[in-house]
Amino acid sequence: MSETTRVMRSDAARTVRAILEAAERVLSKNPAASMEQIAEAAGVARTTVHRRFASREALVDAMAAWATRKFAEAVESAHPESTPPLVALYQVTASVLKVKSDWGFAMSRALSDDPEVARVHADVEERCDRLFRRAQAAGVLRADVDTGWARRVYYALIHEAAQSRDAEPDALATRVVDTLLRGVGTGQGL
Repeated sequence: MSETTRVMRSDAARTVRAILEAAERVLSKNPAASMEQIAEAAGVARTTVHRRFASREALVDAMAAWATRKFAEAVESAHPESTPPLVALYQVTASVLKVKSDWGFAMSRALSDDPEVARVHADVEERCDRLFRRAQAAGVLRADVDTGWARRVYYALIHEAAQSRDAEPDALATRVVDTLLRGVGTGQGL
């Protein structure tokens, strides 16, 4: 590959990223925003957006795919298979909350019919299940806890924390993990 080709590809990648990031900012504030508004926010011509994305739907699908890759990278960066379970749980939570904070609009559309998006989410779910089983074996989760149920509750806590936006991802991660592990009750039964 020639240097000129490499530079052109690099420029194209930067343009696509600028469009995706601008689309996230614009659409998270106004889901009905036009492609022209997105182009303006990205600092490119409307024709550039249309050249890269044939339709608004194609742009939103690309955003969902981009956010899904960021989501998978966030989970991977915590090394959930090798880091001690409690540390991994916190690190995964903080990293995922950062992605959900930065890419909230796109992540809300990441359950598309795109097979790659579905594959990534299935992989992350399996990794989370393994982390929860490791946490259970290490005594972080009680032995009688249904780890599948715990994972679904954990996902719900992450979703709610990402929606609140009332704290930084690290503080929200602490809140989520603390709520998951300790709950909100006093320990008194029914």
